[in-house]
Amino acid sequence: MTHNKLVSILTIQELEALKLEPFVNFNDIKPHLSNAETRKSHKIYADLKSAITAVGLTDGMTISFHHSFRGGDKTINMVMATIAEMGFKNLTLASSSLTTVHSPLVEHIANNVVTKIYTSGLRGRLADAISNGLLANPVHIHSHGGRVHLIQSGEINIDVAFIGVPCCDEYGNANGFSGKSRCGSLGYAKVDAEYANKVVMLTETLVGYPNHPASISQDRVDAIVEVEEVGDAEKIGGGETRLTSNPRELLIAKQAAKVIAKSGYFKEGFSLQTGSGGASLAVTRFLEDKMVAQGITAEFGLGGITSTMVAMHEKGLIRNLLDVQCFDGEAVESLSRNPHHIEISANEYANPSSKGAVVDRLDVVILSALEIDTSFNVNVITGSDGVIRGASGGHSDTAAAANLAIIVAPLVRGRIPTVVNSVTNVVTPGQSIDVLVTDHGIAVNPIRTDIREKLINANLPIMDIKELQQRAEMLTGKPEPIQFEERIVGYVRYRDGSVIDVIKQVKA
Repeated sequence: MTHNKLVSILTIQELEALKLEPFVNFNDIKPHLSNAETRKSHKIYADLKSAITAVGLTDGMTISFHHSFRGGDKTINMVMATIAEMGFKNLTLASSSLTTVHSPLVEHIANNVVTKIYTSGLRGRLADAISNGLLANPVHIHSHGGRVHLIQSGEINIDVAFIGVPCCDEYGNANGFSGKSRCGSLGYAKVDAEYANKVVMLTETLVGYPNHPASISQDRVDAIVEVEEVGDAEKIGGGETRLTSNPRELLIAKQAAKVIAKSGYFKEGFSLQTGSGGASLAVTRFLEDKMVAQGITAEFGLGGITSTMVAMHEKGLIRNLLDVQCFDGEAVESLSRNPHHIEISANEYANPSSKGAVVDRLDVVILSALEIDTSFNVNVITGSDGVIRGASGGHSDTAAAANLAIIVAPLVRGRIPTVVNSVTNVVTPGQSIDVLVTDHGIAVNPIRTDIREKLINANLPIMDIKELQQRAEMLTGKPEPIQFEERIVGYVRYRDGSVIDVIKQVKA
């Protein structure tokens, strides 16, 4: 037995009184060092079942996922199929967002594998099922910044985070811009890795140690499983992140660029974010010419980074790109090579309780809307039929914080008005919105008399928002009111965690 000098100085009873433990034996501390192979692979598991068992998942726990692969994600369905096969029930699913590809979750909800969901958005068959009352508890719709706030407050307590990455090393150092299926920034997964009790990393490729630079570091990872595919990188873009060629959307984008140029915020060192949606993303095309003509350089572009922003960065028009999520392959490639294309977490991006959220330094944000009403309240979560079909995303986060929040939207879509008397559901309150740009005219929030005066002086087609609403109704007719059941199927959470609206079950 190894002599223990400490015990000869202090008795066991004295140590216990001090709540201290005596040193026992070196071999008891590092027994695995005698086996180099054990040291190398102690985090790696042969399959998902083994990893899930190892991290101690039990019924009723909360599991999380990130959505950096967007419509190309394969991790959620893979993990949930395994979890269901293993017989787990009554789980809370806290994914940063969900989309049409996650329709298999309908079966897991029906079988009580999942009974509660937190997410930024829902689409497709999954959204239809939840809108019609399938989920046992109302879904919680949060913003990207609001999700971090809920995690930090303890409302969302992640027991096990499952993080899909294209590559990592044997200890879990991972990034999203190396390997085969590259998704780019892991801004949402960073938060899960930091706050989850256990982290399971799913990777397509194990690379040499250390994998550097690492978006998620080894000290956050408990288990690693090598799988065939975590996502389809070709499907990161498209849909709501497409670059539009629609003439009407381009007209709206061009007008929005004029609004920015005449707003007083278009000056050297300004900052910019474009949200999802064709017209919103196209604004940067028209701003580029104005920046070149006036010799203006932006300090940073923020949010979901696109190829257009990358091109402007590489031309020297945007000095820094602060990237919480890549919207296309060009952005992924840029993140891997451009030193001033900087990956940030969702906490750094938009958390209202963060010690320093980038949105608080944002000058201009361009956002889309499914509906906007005469009080400038915006709905981006439910369609004209009351069914969930969108995402809160960073909408309320950026609108609240930016100096100039612009909504770009057509006056009508098909025979459906976009500008209405009252939105179906409020996601972003009207007090956060400054300007609405449509293909029929521009409306300025009455609280922004400074902006209105500047735009009138610039001879832009300024109208009262009520005029736009009346014109929309004249074109489409007055819509029949949506019929709802009394049952609540969703809570819309504002970025500070408060409930700003509820979503009711649609009548069949």
